[in-house]
Amino acid sequence: MDSSLTNLEKIDALFGYLVEIIASVLFKQIYGFPVIVIVLLFGAIVFTLYFKFINIRGFFHAIDIIKGKYDNPNDEGQISHFQALTSALSATIGLGNIAGVAVAVSLGGPGAVFWMIIIAFFSMSAKFVSCTLGQLYRKVNHDGTIDGGPMYYLDIGLAKKGLGKLGKVLGITYAIFIIGGAFGGGNMFQANQSYALVGSLTGISSLIYGIVLSVLVGAVIIGGIERIGQTTEKIVPAMVLLYVGASLFIIFTNLDKIGGVISSIFNEAFAPEAIYGGFIGVLVTGIKRAVFSNEGGVGSASIAHSAAKTDEPVREGIVAMIGPFIDTIIVCFMTASVILITKDANPLYKVGGGINGAELTSAAFGTAISWFPYILSIVVFLFSYSTMISWYYYGNKGWKYLFGEKTIPVYQGLYLSCTILGSIASLGNVIDFSDMMILSCAFPNIIGAIFLLPEIKLALDNYWEKFQNNEFTTYK
Repeated sequence: MDSSLTNLEKIDALFGYLVEIIASVLFKQIYGFPVIVIVLLFGAIVFTLYFKFINIRGFFHAIDIIKGKYDNPNDEGQISHFQALTSALSATIGLGNIAGVAVAVSLGGPGAVFWMIIIAFFSMSAKFVSCTLGQLYRKVNHDGTIDGGPMYYLDIGLAKKGLGKLGKVLGITYAIFIIGGAFGGGNMFQANQSYALVGSLTGISSLIYGIVLSVLVGAVIIGGIERIGQTTEKIVPAMVLLYVGASLFIIFTNLDKIGGVISSIFNEAFAPEAIYGGFIGVLVTGIKRAVFSNEGGVGSASIAHSAAKTDEPVREGIVAMIGPFIDTIIVCFMTASVILITKDANPLYKVGGGINGAELTSAAFGTAISWFPYILSIVVFLFSYSTMISWYYYGNKGWKYLFGEKTIPVYQGLYLSCTILGSIASLGNVIDFSDMMILSCAFPNIIGAIFLLPEIKLALDNYWEKFQNNEFTTYK
């Protein structure tokens, strides 16, 4: 290793080397498509068709549930439907929407945004599947706390079907990947991109920023899902309103450009430069960034939703499917629109010229609202902060499944250390590692969930019949 490199540069180089080794194993390709992308597409489309487009027919019912219409305070669980959704959204509405969209556009052009939206539509059904299973097979502990998520429904659910060994292997595999996802996309990516803005405005060193951020994260995660839910239900609505409000201001003051933006997103989705390889690249980039943004098919959100207070597992699955709609179809589209509306005035906008993340989005807002990069740095910090505390909880459950409750302090130490590493590492290395870990969760999750689809269908048919017959008690 070059002796002229600083210690921080050596750490980053070593991290990058490790990422390359793991990627060569996990991201094999078939005709230009990473196998994991094929698995994600297959799962999301099959789930949508199998449940007869539950993502459409259950949409307005989901809104009623979120508003608390069916919230029974005496139901078993730790948090409300709304808190479960905001906890899950805090893990998805984050830098995937600000930096992730910018990465998609800088790598794949406007066409990548089209594929982000398409996969988000089908991902709604994938969220329904995983979060329904999370409720069906959650584990209620003696002290009232909940353990749930793919580790448990793969293990317990498949065991009930006589596939105990397969379920155990898939559960362990998932737990390993969700811990890696928590360290990478849920932590390091957030720290990296929040520092990119906050550091550029304040001049604070990456190391100091990482240490301060790790202390702030540690202050919340010690309190468990209740404190996480209480924190996210306050942060998420406020930061979404602020970000969406600024996005809408730029969009409405540039309505004459929206037609061109939509046209470029659609046209370049199918024939960027009329090159086959280009099309595959844009498609794969869009799918990767969409899944990184909304986690559809990954199963991670079911860990938060399994803790919701309800006696109807299907109801929580219906609530969960709103996540990709808000996260990707609405918020990511707004980010892309702002970037593309302002591209001519944005010195950082360049497709194929490298990876640009939060800085590109900040510059886009800055061309229209000169002072907004300062506000955006606060929003980015809140986005990253809320995402990190929610993803801590996801990794916590994976760690507990593998090693038990007594070893959680070890996980906490590693998690907070990754906050510091993420602040000093380069974006390219962090993106690659984050993609690997989060996308790889889909392998065991989708494979195992397919075996459990009949159980979900039976539960959904019973629930839907009761709903249509107005048999559910309402509280608001």
